[in-house]
Amino acid sequence: MKSHNDGFRLGGRDLADRLTGELPALTRAVLEELVARVAAYRLMPSEELAGDISRVIEQSLRAFVSVLRSRNLPTAGEVAFLRESAAKRAEEGIPIEVVLTAYHIGIQVIWDAMTAEVRPADIGDLMAVNALLLRYLEMITPAVAAGYLAEQRTISGDEQSARQSLLTALLAGKPARAAAEQANVRLAPSYFVLALEFGTHPDETAADVDPVVAARRKLRRLRGELERLVREPMLSSLTADGGIALIPRPVPPDGLGEHDRRWLADVIAGVSRVAAVPVTAGAMAAEAIDVAPAAACARRVLEVARVFGRPAGVHHLDDLMLEYQLSQPSEARTKLAERLTPLAGKDDLLETVAAFLRLGDRRSTAESLHVHPNTVDYRLRRVHTLTGLDPTSSADITVIGAALIARAALSGSKDS
Repeated sequence: MKSHNDGFRLGGRDLADRLTGELPALTRAVLEELVARVAAYRLMPSEELAGDISRVIEQSLRAFVSVLRSRNLPTAGEVAFLRESAAKRAEEGIPIEVVLTAYHIGIQVIWDAMTAEVRPADIGDLMAVNALLLRYLEMITPAVAAGYLAEQRTISGDEQSARQSLLTALLAGKPARAAAEQANVRLAPSYFVLALEFGTHPDETAADVDPVVAARRKLRRLRGELERLVREPMLSSLTADGGIALIPRPVPPDGLGEHDRRWLADVIAGVSRVAAVPVTAGAMAAEAIDVAPAAACARRVLEVARVFGRPAGVHHLDDLMLEYQLSQPSEARTKLAERLTPLAGKDDLLETVAAFLRLGDRRSTAESLHVHPNTVDYRLRRVHTLTGLDPTSSADITVIGAALIARAALSGSKDS
């Protein structure tokens, strides 16, 4: 009767002894199959294939022969070389699915070699070998994946650190060429410098959801979709509330036109849609050397858009020129706002005159406020009486509009 310690026999020969003798041929067969079936291996230098790759194949085959001989799976320490090999593949940029496929191809080659001479009497050993082979594959697959992913995290961390150093240099107005080389990033001819604000996702305020987890999930969706839509390597520093992003463009700032603005608006709209939160951006176009002042201006544009109740989306400086200028502290801004001091506490009058200036006629204003047109007329006359400014006079409309903006700017600065 066959003992458990007896070796597996296929084709009348001890399987472990047979495979040991065939190791050089099996190594070549696995290598040839890899090159034939996996494009990434065809692109490797011949010296690497003949050196490191062949060495790993042979080590893997020897490890499996030891498993067949002992009928015991190797320890984690005994397959450490697989982790090291996978780490090298990660460093070379070979996708993990290609690395894992290589091990499955190797198993297929050795299985074909083992079963070439199987006889009916070998079925029992063949089934046992198959079970052991599957257990071996079950063990080495996570070992290979762990080695690969550990190295990838290290590489990713190094790249991310280098990119953050580059972003820090650009935002500080420092020379950035050396930092760009360290980050392996080519400085673009221009950037859309975005100051971003992200709305709150419903999950962040749901009673049965951890708000920290919900915020991280939201940020992951926002960042992932932004990178997917931009496609080019971008620099960003983002939190769940917002941050700064530099979107590279292929032409200098003065070459950016309406097409680029529409593209940027579509990107922000797409990010907002996927993350299911409103996204608001203050945007400035600048060369790398001018990123620092552009970022400061973009933040101010975002603040102005917030103060004046602009909707989510992208806001450029020339969309908010008057609001931006009147948001700067000055004696003129204060005096403009004071023209509407008699309307303080009279929200119905302020709301009516603002709607009238926005819509341009009494009927549309009445519809928007859900009041009768005669009520609009009465309120506009009251505004004239109290302030001396006639909302229906072209001479006074500009002053009233500027006063409304100055008043909102002052109110926003007090709230912030």
